[in-house]
Amino acid sequence: MIEADGIILASPTYFADISPELKALIDCAGMVAKANGDLFKRKIGAAIVAVRRAGGIHAFDSINHFFLISQLIVPGSSYWNIGIGREKGEVKSDQEGVQIMMTLGKNMAWLLKKITG
Repeated sequence: MIEADGIILASPTYFADISPELKALIDCAGMVAKANGDLFKRKIGAAIVAVRRAGGIHAFDSINHFFLISQLIVPGSSYWNIGIGREKGEVKSDQEGVQIMMTLGKNMAWLLKKITG
């Protein structure tokens, strides 16, 4: 994460929030970055969430709160970066979700080129 220009963090939605593994990463990496002069400052950060039905917005916000307090730059997409599905791989059939991710990827790539240019 320190060497990357862009960071994508993704999680399934568990009880309206991110997975415990991602939460642990955010807590540990966030504290190390803050204690060492904001190591993630001005990097590009994108959050992606998979959800069965509801609760995804809170999970999406949890990741974005980490990005924003860590001074990352967050690109937008055509809607929230959420894919809908229950079983492994099922989000691939969420056509709108796939299009949202394609737009996010294009916007993230464009922004990375502008910043690292």
